[in-house]
Amino acid sequence: MDRVRLSAVDNLKVILVAWVIGGHALLGYAAIGGWPYDEVNEVTFHPGVETVLAALIGPSGLFFMGTFYFMAGIFTPGSIERKGRQRFITERLVRLGVPWVVSAVLVWPTFVWIAYNGAGRNVSWWHAFTHRDPLLDSGSLWFVGVLLVFSVAVALGPPITQRRITPRTVVGMTMIVAGTTFLTRLVFPARSGQVGDLHLWWWPQCLGMFVLGAIGGRKLAERVPDEIYRLTRAVVVGTIVVLPIAAAFLGVLDLAENAGPFLGGFTWQAAALALVEGALVVAGSLWLIGLAQRRLTRQGPFAEGLARSAYVAFVVQGPILLSLATALRPLELPAEVKAPVVGAGAVAVSFAIGWFVTSRRGASARSS
Repeated sequence: MDRVRLSAVDNLKVILVAWVIGGHALLGYAAIGGWPYDEVNEVTFHPGVETVLAALIGPSGLFFMGTFYFMAGIFTPGSIERKGRQRFITERLVRLGVPWVVSAVLVWPTFVWIAYNGAGRNVSWWHAFTHRDPLLDSGSLWFVGVLLVFSVAVALGPPITQRRITPRTVVGMTMIVAGTTFLTRLVFPARSGQVGDLHLWWWPQCLGMFVLGAIGGRKLAERVPDEIYRLTRAVVVGTIVVLPIAAAFLGVLDLAENAGPFLGGFTWQAAALALVEGALVVAGSLWLIGLAQRRLTRQGPFAEGLARSAYVAFVVQGPILLSLATALRPLELPAEVKAPVVGAGAVAVSFAIGWFVTSRRGASARSS
């Protein structure tokens, strides 16, 4: 069972990391933005194409990041128990804290500076570092910074009691995530920036899923109960089908123009988005890991190598994406061509770097 569990989770992790990298590539050429290359992009998607992409891919963006925290939460209590609090915190500071600091103060401002100058904006490196909004922007590594905060908090707090996840648990966590998301965005609207790029407006779903994973523990990694799997699958499929229809009915056809009221504040639109996010992130995370357990259990040497490479690929994706987009900038091609090329190239290069790094690390460990 342990072998099946690890294979399913590893395979899902690879897919999620590849999705995030590809999604960032698309956002760099989208009018609605969400990835720093959109600040300097030379072309954008046709509004109709962007609307279709939002309908097909957009809903997953509401819960895929929460799934990362969910999977991290599943394994955190066991890791703390095996290693002890001090060793666990020390290792997390190195594995998560060091990449975040290096990205925030060196790597990310450097590659943003390269992208700006590639776009003809003659700015200094220091300007790129000090004038980022938010300050200490770490690119995609905001994820590991926030995960570090959650991990240390759990390690220092009282042990989390693990218990069986039931439909009532799913509904309860959905309402908690939706309610706290709405309240948080009264102060920190979605896509707002805070020092350190903390994404505070996303914390309710990220923390909620981290805690839910910790509560469910290893049993969830081994098998999501059939009852929960069927329930969450119905919620995800139903929501994804209804969402674009509802958006069209409400006249939300231009995301860049119509998104404002949904991002936060005391509006029904913000409440509706918070509810949709809550439903999708709780149901989606459980459904995805359940699907992996039922469909993604095979793993040979190549898949194992990809799984080992996934974290490094996630860490290095930002510079790779900005470099590829800047390199393609002079070519007279539409966004509909450039975005997939940048995305596919970044996935391939990021995982190749991850493979190289982890292979050398494994070889060093064996030789010692």
